[in-house]
Amino acid sequence: MNAPVLIPGSDYEARTNFVTELASRLHAYGTTAQRLEAAIEAVANRLGLDCEIWSNPTGMILSYADPVRGQQNGITRVIRLEPGEQNLAKLAATDRIAEDVLGGRVELAAGLDALRALDRPEPRRARLLAMLSFGLSASAVAALLGANAAGVATAGGIGLVTGVLAVSAAQRPRLNEALEAIAALVATLLVAAVASFVAPVPVKTIIVASLIVLMPGLMLTNAVSELSARHLVSGTARFSGALMILLKLTFGTVAGMQLVRLLGWQPQEAAALPPALPVELAALAVSAFAFAVLFQAARRDYPLVMASVLLGYGLTRLGGEVLGLASESFAGGAFFAGMGVAAISNAYGRLFNRPGALIRVPGIILLVPGSMGFRSLNFVMERDVFLGLDTTFALLSALVALVAGLLFGNLLVPSRRNI
Repeated sequence: MNAPVLIPGSDYEARTNFVTELASRLHAYGTTAQRLEAAIEAVANRLGLDCEIWSNPTGMILSYADPVRGQQNGITRVIRLEPGEQNLAKLAATDRIAEDVLGGRVELAAGLDALRALDRPEPRRARLLAMLSFGLSASAVAALLGANAAGVATAGGIGLVTGVLAVSAAQRPRLNEALEAIAALVATLLVAAVASFVAPVPVKTIIVASLIVLMPGLMLTNAVSELSARHLVSGTARFSGALMILLKLTFGTVAGMQLVRLLGWQPQEAAALPPALPVELAALAVSAFAFAVLFQAARRDYPLVMASVLLGYGLTRLGGEVLGLASESFAGGAFFAGMGVAAISNAYGRLFNRPGALIRVPGIILLVPGSMGFRSLNFVMERDVFLGLDTTFALLSALVALVAGLLFGNLLVPSRRNI
């Protein structure tokens, strides 16, 4: 265990303020409960604080023991927070500030000010790029799922519309509450219109691709990860949140299909076929760039984040097809990829003293089974219960395999400061 850091001029309250702000930042930037709590306990220990922390997706409780009178007379902070979202640039900046404070290069007050300065408004260019990335990711996923040229173009256009809705909802609480249902309804209507009056497209494939960014695959994976680490309250709450997002997406899609029937449209279906290798590679490159933008990585980290997306996809193919780990009952490709991504991300963090999340999060994004959960609920809503249950079991198998791979990867190469 590292010895506490003695910071000249720092009092008890200044140290607790810094740790509290640091915990709030890690929560806001998408850190899971077990990683956040372990990181904060380590930092508090280095600052000579006795801190107990309890985190969940919508808040935190931090209790600091008084250095003279003990735990019963300390400071307790109860903080209400919105569920965090991935922001790799600010996560890396937060980690760097903490390292500077612990290394004695920055005073506590300056470190606290630097953390609060991360709240600067998002520039308009970043919002426009985020909208564009919704369209790019949708078209890339449609190509990977085997859509024809008309389907790829349709998915890109609808993804752009979804991006406009998502960015607009960030400043409008009422729209934000219904975002997934509205986006799914609009996407279904637009796909049906194209398939009815323009050109045949694989309708369900395009709907999935158009909504892929809104699907809570990463949230489901984090929830199972927290449950596996025995953070039962946080894992259950996060799982429930993901389930509600899937339900809203499913309701919007089913409602859209009902409107299509009422309007008398007759969508013309086109079969989805496996993409050719050049198309697959181009789609991977486009999706890697889109996810680098959507995860809000710093520009200098774009190559790293894009390479991580390709790494996760490549390890999945290697484990599932080359090494023959795939089977109907075991998602071996996801397990192998999760283990490889976790080990490589931890090695990167230890070697370069930066957050392993820069590799781990984008590395698993194409592996998380958000679309499978959406399909399973869609089948149930359409009263094809047995097919829905079968897809649900496939979803659970993929989730367990991916999380198990991440756990084994953490055993192979321990993480650095847990983030």
